Amino acid sequence: MKKLLSLFVLFLLMLGLLAACGENKEKASDGDKKASEPKTEQASFPVTLTDALKQKVVIKTKPERIVSLMPSNTETVFALGLGDKVVGVSDFDNYPEEATKKEKIGGQEINLEKIIALKPDLVLAHASSAHNSESGLNQLRDAGIPVVVVNDAQSFDGVYDSILLIGKATGEVKKADDLVTGMKEKLAEIKEKVSNIKEKKKVFVEVAPAPEIYSTGSKTFMDEMLTAIQAENIIGDQEGWVKVDQEAIVERNPDVIITTYGGYEIEKPSEQIVKRKGWENVTAIKNKQVVDVDSDRVTRSGPRIIEGVEDLAKAIYPEVFQ
Repeated sequence: MKKLLSLFVLFLLMLGLLAACGENKEKASDGDKKASEPKTEQASFPVTLTDALKQKVVIKTKPERIVSLMPSNTETVFALGLGDKVVGVSDFDNYPEEATKKEKIGGQEINLEKIIALKPDLVLAHASSAHNSESGLNQLRDAGIPVVVVNDAQSFDGVYDSILLIGKATGEVKKADDLVTGMKEKLAEIKEKVSNIKEKKKVFVEVAPAPEIYSTGSKTFMDEMLTAIQAENIIGDQEGWVKVDQEAIVERNPDVIITTYGGYEIEKPSEQIVKRKGWENVTAIKNKQVVDVDSDRVTRSGPRIIEGVEDLAKAIYPEVFQ
């Protein structure tokens, strides 16, 4: 009996050891799995960042009430899935549809009382208008509201930086990274489609209508967009936003004419351009390649800017994007 009892106790001890070994292996396996899983950058607050005015901004907690003073900022916030956090937008905000239903806080001049009454824990301003509302922004800061001034992007990289800054300010770093990655991939696809074009088409971009016609020269975002899609800007030998003479446009004879102000100043500007006196022999007129593109998609430095690049590419090279 004693021998049997000893054997039984030994058996139980062995079972216990085996179970312990199995548990340790399972824990080790779980540990290996966790170690091999990709790490995602999690937002942790408080967040300290430097905005476009080189000011350090401290955001204590993840924003739950956001006021945006610029349409491009608003589009970015919605693209990051934070539309429900937006409590106020500028008078010019028209996208997405939900943004039009938000409280309006002014246009060129912001309504400070209304903004403060909305009790935001983050205000997203913009470098292009910050100098006009400097005292107002300071009043918001004095009221204890974090104000982040987003850069006035003049390039693709500038747009990406804007999105990443807003992602950091709102605690959506990972979503901002993913959004930028997707935009870069889409741009690469568009560039690949036009990479084999042998003869670049000459393009005239009309950003303001007659009688004072304005176009976009070198060192502008629009010029960079045209370069990206293998198009030649006929005003590229001049810098910035340029007032151009009609005779000079006719003489340079563009293959394609693009307008970017339809829906704002004139409903269908292309219909007026094809009827202009003295333009009858312009190649773009003869070949019916006068195209109105969505102004917001090609001029608003937000998440839809790559869609704007595709709009331009389709208008200039429809044979490639059939």
